[in-house]
Amino acid sequence: MNRQQLISQLAQHTTYDLAIIGGGATGLGVALDAAARGLRVVLVESHDFAKGTSSRATKLVHGGVRYLAQGNIALVREALRERTTLLRNAPHLAQPLPFVMPSYKHWETPFYGTGLKVYDALAGKAGLGRTEFLDRAQTLRCLPTAQPLGLKGGVKYWDGQFDDARLALALARTAAARGALLVNYCAATGLRHEDGKVVGMNCKDRETGQHYAIRARCVINATGVWVDAFRQKDGAATGRAVQPMVAPSQGVHVIVERDFLPGDHALLVPKTADGRVLFAVPWLGKVILGTTDTPRQDLAREPEAFEEEIEFILRESGRYLRRAPTRADVKSIWVGLRPLVKPPREDGPGPDGNPGAATKGLSREHTVLVSRSGLVTVTGGKWTTYRAMAEDVLEKCFDAALLDRVAAGVTTHLKLVGADGPLAGRPKISDAPGLHSYGSEQQAVLALPGAQRQLGGGLSEAMVRFAARHEYARTVEDVLARRSRLLFLDARLAGALAEEVGAILQQETGVDPQISAFHALARRYLGLPDNKSHGMESQADLVQ
Repeated sequence: MNRQQLISQLAQHTTYDLAIIGGGATGLGVALDAAARGLRVVLVESHDFAKGTSSRATKLVHGGVRYLAQGNIALVREALRERTTLLRNAPHLAQPLPFVMPSYKHWETPFYGTGLKVYDALAGKAGLGRTEFLDRAQTLRCLPTAQPLGLKGGVKYWDGQFDDARLALALARTAAARGALLVNYCAATGLRHEDGKVVGMNCKDRETGQHYAIRARCVINATGVWVDAFRQKDGAATGRAVQPMVAPSQGVHVIVERDFLPGDHALLVPKTADGRVLFAVPWLGKVILGTTDTPRQDLAREPEAFEEEIEFILRESGRYLRRAPTRADVKSIWVGLRPLVKPPREDGPGPDGNPGAATKGLSREHTVLVSRSGLVTVTGGKWTTYRAMAEDVLEKCFDAALLDRVAAGVTTHLKLVGADGPLAGRPKISDAPGLHSYGSEQQAVLALPGAQRQLGGGLSEAMVRFAARHEYARTVEDVLARRSRLLFLDARLAGALAEEVGAILQQETGVDPQISAFHALARRYLGLPDNKSHGMESQADLVQ
C-alpha cells in the first residue's frame, strides 16, 4: 500500500468504468463488487476509510427484529441472508452472538419470544441458533449482572457481531487485490460534466495539495450523510434545483468495563421508558451501551454526544443491570450519524423517462438515485446489507446504460482478506483485542520488527508497522481508532500511547502522524472539554 505508487496511478490518464466518492461501507462494497466483476475502479476518500458512520455502528450483524415488528418481511429475509454471507466471508471479523431479552413483566417472555420464533423461521437454514424461553434462573445464568429485582424470565435468541472498521479495511484490501485503486486522504473536490453528463471528478491529495482529474463512465456518490453536497454540485452544473434527501440522526454509544456484563451474552431491551431500544453488548473486552436516535441538523465529522443522551444511556442501563454505571465508569463515548433518507422530489424522470423511476422498488432501508446527468447517489442502509446494496447500485448503473451489464453474484462466496485459515481456537470478538482480527495474516504481522514489543491495549509495535505498510494507515488516529479500536474502547489509554505510535508511524511513512490532534480527539471521546492546548497539559490529563 505504498502511497506514492497509489498517487502515481491516480495521476495516470486512465478512463475508469467506475469512480466512487466515499470510502465507507457502501462505497467500499461497491468497489469490491465492481472490481470482482472485472470493471476498472477508482475510489477516493477525503479522510480515512470508515472514518464516518461506518466505524461507529453498534457492531451488530443482524436481520432486524424491529423490521419484523413493522411487518417488513422482505427486508428481514434479505438481512438474514446477508448476515449469513458476511459471517461466512469474514469469520475473523464477524461471529454469532447470543442475545437475551430479560422480562420484568409476565407478558414479555411469550410476546417477544413468539416474535423471535418467527425470526428463526424466516432465517431457516441460515439461523445461528434457536430461540429459547428462559425462566428466571436461566436468565441470570446468561446475564449474571442483570437486575434481579422483579425479573420474571427472558428470551434468548441469536444474531451476530463484528468489527466494523476492520471489516471496511478488509473490503478495501480485497478490492485492491482485484485491481481497484483506492486512495484515502484524497478529497473529491468536484464533478466533471460534458454536454450535461457526468464524465468524471476532480480530486485533491490532502497530503501534498496536488490536484488530479479522473475520467469515468460512471460516478458513484457514496458519501453517506454527506451525499447532498455532491448532489448540489451536480444540480448547479446542470441548472437543476436539488432538495436535500438526507435527514441525519445521531446514535451515541458509551463504553464501560466488562464486569458490568461478564460472559458471552448481550442484553437487549426492546422498549425502554421512552420507547427506544437499549443494547448492552460485550465487544473486544469491554461493553457497549447504547444507542440513541436523535435528529441533527449539522454534519460534523466528529459529532459529539448531547449530555442528555449520555445521561439517558447510563440511567436506562442502570434499570436493567445490578450495578448502575456512572459517568466515572465511562471509558469512551463515540457518536455516529445515520443517513435517514427523505423521499426526493427533484430528480424528475428516471432513466426510462417515467417519473420516480429512479427510486421505484428500492429497499426502504437504502436509496439509489440516478440523476439526469448520470450521477449515481446511494445512501441509507446498514452494514449487514452492504453487499446487497452494492449489487443494487450496479444494477441501477446497468439499467441506466452507464455501464455494460456484467454477471452478478460474484461476491456471494468471496472471502475477504484474512478470512482463510483455520478457525479452531480463535478468540471471540467479545474477547479482548489481539491478533485474532488479522485472521490468516497473523504470521505476516508477527514477522515484522517489534512483534514482541507490546505497547498496550492488545497493540504491538509490529501491528503499527503492519497498519502503515499494508492497511493504508497515515495518522495516529488511523491506527488507534480504526486499525486497532483502542480509542473506541479506552480513550485515556489511547491518548497515553499516541506518542509511541506516532514515532513508529513517522519511521514508516515519513509524514506528520498528527499526534497533537489525536490528543484533542481522545479528550473528546472521554467527554472532556477541549479547551486546553494540544500539548503536554492535555496529554497529562489523559494518562492520569
